Formats: sequence, structure tokens, C-alpha cells
Amino acid sequence: MNAPDDLLPRLTALAGRRFGPRAATLGPDEDFFEALGIDSLQALDLLTELEDAFGVEVPDYELQGVNTFGGLAEVLRSRL
Repeated sequence: MNAPDDLLPRLTALAGRRFGPRAATLGPDEDFFEALGIDSLQALDLLTELEDAFGVEVPDYELQGVNTFGGLAEVLRSRL
């Protein structure tokens, strides 16, 4: 299990590998759709990668309205 403080840096590092270095510099409250110029399909691809990396499954309904790494970290934290 990952420590809560470890989640956000791991999330942004994974996003950085997928979407470029800009993703790794985003703060927890920045809208990643706007900042990265990604669409919902790209976000779902990232979610699949995150689920694999953290060994969890996150139902789509839990991600409704989540558009920041901070929000994503909270959803993942609830599954760990």
C-alpha cells in the first residue's frame, strides 16, 4: 500500500510519462483537461494506467467531476 503523501507525486509522474513533462509540474488543484489539452478518452487511458500502477479498480461513476490530480489522488486513496 502506498503512503498518502506518495500518491500525488506518483500520479503526476505517470501523467508526465504519458502526456509530457508539463503534466509532471501540475499542482493538485489545476484542471488537467485544460492544462494538458486532453479529452475524456485520453483521461480514461490514463486512468487505466493508474489502476494498473496502483493495483486498484476505480468505477467510472467515482470519477464524475474529477478534473484535478488532487481529486484523482483522493479517489485512488479511497481504493487503497
